[in-house]
Amino acid sequence: MVSGDQKRYCMLMAVEDSDYVKKVYGGYFNVFLKAFGEEGEEWDLFRVFDGEFPDMDDLHKYHGFVISGSPCDAYGNELWILKLCFLLQTLDAMEKKVLGICFGHQVLCRALGGRVGKAYGGWDLGLRKIRIVDDLPLSSFFGGLEEIPPSLTIFECHQDEVWEVPMGAEVIAFSEHTGVEMFVLGEHILGIQGHPEYTKDILYDITHRLANNNSIQREFAEDAKSRLEIGEPDRKSWVKICKNFLKGR
Repeated sequence: MVSGDQKRYCMLMAVEDSDYVKKVYGGYFNVFLKAFGEEGEEWDLFRVFDGEFPDMDDLHKYHGFVISGSPCDAYGNELWILKLCFLLQTLDAMEKKVLGICFGHQVLCRALGGRVGKAYGGWDLGLRKIRIVDDLPLSSFFGGLEEIPPSLTIFECHQDEVWEVPMGAEVIAFSEHTGVEMFVLGEHILGIQGHPEYTKDILYDITHRLANNNSIQREFAEDAKSRLEIGEPDRKSWVKICKNFLKGR
């Protein structure tokens, strides 16, 4: 039983746990919980890639929703992706807080009328400095930072991207590689192309697996790993932004 003042969140997982993440973290759900969860909250997990979805009659019980990354294409027409799009349209109509990460960012855009596709610049993998727009719309989730920095570094791992944001949405961050690194729609939708929740070891493992299954060239993988060795993401700032957004601070 959830008390009236206890906040409840919904994790829409669009990726299977890797062997590494299962062994070290117990699954991606725990990675997200460690990054975004707080004491006294209740988080429910739905493996949407496996056809698990929250009951439509229960959506009002949640304070916020998080959509994970995925190796699948956000523009694909698999049944679960189409069902996810319908769910996101419903949550938008309810003005529920929805945070989309990587694939989640892209599928949010698609569901709400934007356009997504293969990244024009190919894979982006490793550390990436993204630039925050100067005329940032008034959004409470940046308020927890002492000041809004002109740029932030984040882990990236994607070969698709947002081509065009939905009507009414605003692009609030971009990079040399990707035109839409972040977008907002009203006060309830936030998409982030990078991975605020990732730790360096998780990205090392993903890079290794991508090279081993020939998804990327080994030279590209080694370059990405070498850049990881000499830099760090602004993880604390990213976690604070995501928490402020989800929890309405």
